[in-house]
Amino acid sequence: MRNHTSITRFILLGLTDDPQLQILIFLFLLITYMLSVTGNLAIIILTLVDSHLKTAMYFFLQNFSFLEISFTSSCIPRFLYSIATGDRTITFSACICQLFFTDFFGAIEFFLLAIMSYDRYVAICKPLHYVTIMNHRVCRRLILCCWMTALLILLPPLRLGLDLEFCDSAIDHFLCDANPMLKISCSDTWVLEQMVIVCSVLTFIMTLICVVLSYVCIIRTILRFPSVQQRTKAFSTCSSHIIVVSITYGSCIFVYTKPSAKDEMAINKGVSILITSISPMLNPFIYTLRNKQVKQAFNDLVKRKILLLKN
Repeated sequence: MRNHTSITRFILLGLTDDPQLQILIFLFLLITYMLSVTGNLAIIILTLVDSHLKTAMYFFLQNFSFLEISFTSSCIPRFLYSIATGDRTITFSACICQLFFTDFFGAIEFFLLAIMSYDRYVAICKPLHYVTIMNHRVCRRLILCCWMTALLILLPPLRLGLDLEFCDSAIDHFLCDANPMLKISCSDTWVLEQMVIVCSVLTFIMTLICVVLSYVCIIRTILRFPSVQQRTKAFSTCSSHIIVVSITYGSCIFVYTKPSAKDEMAINKGVSILITSISPMLNPFIYTLRNKQVKQAFNDLVKRKILLLKN
């Protein structure tokens, strides 16, 4: 029989009940979160204050860093609080908010990665028209399109999800995620599950096609360059973005491959840790360590601050 009791709080079971492992997980997530926020915030500040980083590429990178901070902040601090206090409960409204913001910022990142690949296509395949095509107005409109498209894709399944009834309050995850929440629902979730799959696949396939087509054109153009030095330089301008795209899409492909039912949730939790904590931490290092302009901007900023302190 269906349990009609209204559940106002959920219990997030987390990753483990072992106290020693919890300490290690807490320290690991705290360090990665601090590095993620610091690294991405540094990129935002550099792209705002340095006049050499005012191109479309760095405008998109600035927005991507903002999304990374927002994405990881929507789930990791709450999990750190849960480990530190032992309080695993979360209210229904807080759980829905966390679900919305993690999915929303995650979806925007996919669309932004597709736009960043198009930006690299224009820079390499149409360099003489780059400034004209990727002007500030176009860039702002592309960013607005990312946000609006992600919102329009996310709202229908979220609206259906608000009407669900739950038989259990224990969510087998460290954050409020759609799949474990659907598993504890008493309602008929078939329509909602299909909608979630369609929205996820639509976002994934649409953006992946844009990325692949952009890089097919980029590679064809680069291979026609006469000198090895030109080809190497062109590939180096795309290398950071290719690494980030590989990590992002690779993790999602791993989640949507169907392991055995026994291992599915454990694998999804592991991949979720990668997506929510490790990737946001690595991305600033990937973009800065392979980018001479960003490194130069950072050195110039540090020198200016040292001079100000001396004066």
